[in-house]
Amino acid sequence: MTRTEPAGTPFGDDFHLYDTTLRDGAQREGIAYSVTDKLAVARLLDELGVGFIEGGWPGALPKDTEFFARAAAGELILKHAVLVAFGSTRKAGTTAEKDAQVRALLDAQAPVVTLVAKSDRRHIERALRVDVAEACAMVTDTVSFLVREGRRVFVDAEHFFDGYAYDPDTALRVLDAAAGAGADVVVLCDTNGGQLPLGLAETVREVAGRTGFRLGIHCQDDTSCAVANSIAAVQAGATHVQCTANGYGERAGNADLFAVAGNLVTKLGMEVLPTGGAAELTRVSHALAEVANIAPDAHQAYVGASAFAHKAGLHASAIKVDPLLYNHIDPSLVGNDMRVLVTEMAGRASLELKGRELGVDLAGRPEAVTNAVNKVKRLEAQGWSFEAADASLELLLRKEVGGPQGEPLDEPPFTLESYRVVLDHRDDGEVISEATVKVHVQGERVIATAEGNGPVHALDAALRKALVGHLPWLDTVELADYKVRILAGHPGTDATTRVLVQSSDGEQEWTTVGVHPNIVEASWLALCDALVHKHLRTLL
Repeated sequence: MTRTEPAGTPFGDDFHLYDTTLRDGAQREGIAYSVTDKLAVARLLDELGVGFIEGGWPGALPKDTEFFARAAAGELILKHAVLVAFGSTRKAGTTAEKDAQVRALLDAQAPVVTLVAKSDRRHIERALRVDVAEACAMVTDTVSFLVREGRRVFVDAEHFFDGYAYDPDTALRVLDAAAGAGADVVVLCDTNGGQLPLGLAETVREVAGRTGFRLGIHCQDDTSCAVANSIAAVQAGATHVQCTANGYGERAGNADLFAVAGNLVTKLGMEVLPTGGAAELTRVSHALAEVANIAPDAHQAYVGASAFAHKAGLHASAIKVDPLLYNHIDPSLVGNDMRVLVTEMAGRASLELKGRELGVDLAGRPEAVTNAVNKVKRLEAQGWSFEAADASLELLLRKEVGGPQGEPLDEPPFTLESYRVVLDHRDDGEVISEATVKVHVQGERVIATAEGNGPVHALDAALRKALVGHLPWLDTVELADYKVRILAGHPGTDATTRVLVQSSDGEQEWTTVGVHPNIVEASWLALCDALVHKHLRTLL
């Protein structure tokens, strides 16, 4: 199937990829979306091409009410997705038409409404404090009212799997009330997240056979099975799957949208995203992490930075022959890249592949490869780490192989004569660092002094002051990140320090590493490598 429907129409309606990041995902500890954030998240999800975006609970939460109002006013134009308002069935003892929360769902002006309804008799009797007949009436009344008002309705059968195991007749009565009143989909919810794939699939298959209803699935991740359970449910007959971006959600989270979509597209061959949508998975995942102010999970399936990263030399040897020998898919299908990590585990194949990635041709240079492998292993044993410092690794490799044609590399743009750093603790409590560097650059001996709020800051400022008139690109380079780690196995004040410096010139970023018992010297090594790498890049 292909997506040919006009904007705002779900993908053929044969299968629903339904996102609840803005409601269920927002319940994750540490996430606090503003209304502007929620609009940004919805736009990104629409760019990816999900079929439905659940925007929140209007009437219950002021921010969600504002979100729907701003969306209706034209601030959210969706090309692929349909906006969904979430809410509950009417309260006991009233009618849907008179229930303020139900009216708020209409006021949200979303074309689809998802209602939550308890389907576990224990919850009905103990939490709602009504009997099963009244609970079903609440479902019937609310669904039928919203359908009459022109809304499409989905019903989330809360605690369904636990309720079905305890009292299947009650659970099925709730589904029947929803479908009988006009709900398009009844969603089986593993609300407590306690199910395992085989048992869950068996229940989905059994319910489908007994009811004939269109079924959806909503899984929490309390057993780390939310993605597996969602896929198992689809294979058992569910045609509507609810997920959240990056698995955000309460407790252990929800089924990860990107892993679910990756599996559906690449493993089951289901075209659940518009053409090219799968290749946007990695970009959108990382963009949504930025909006949530949560660091992307490097080890996340399909979209993580390490999802297709290879460290073992044995892997690299096979990848050199055929990348798919150790990759379960072509990473570009989901917008990701394969990376070869160079560590003490690296062999010749790892370095050759990494060199190719960095633009250093090691093919046909066995002596250079051997020397580089030995140097990497020796330095890694001393605490250096090249898997996170590609720029330092590239410099190491180029020192072995020379320039593009094997010619000797030019001299570095400067050489150090000496540096000195002092701390000044003043009467008012302010601590200032002062650094002096003596370097030779373009045949000239230069001495420069600068202050900073720390020794590394002062050293960086002094070096830049010394070089500023000699390197025309220097002003474009800035320190983007600085990380320090005390290496394990070296406790106490004599510990060895590893420093990673991330630099940027506004177009590219690169990372360099320095290791030394003295943190200032480790920083100096990383800072120098950063500038030497930039200089080298201007020559190639």
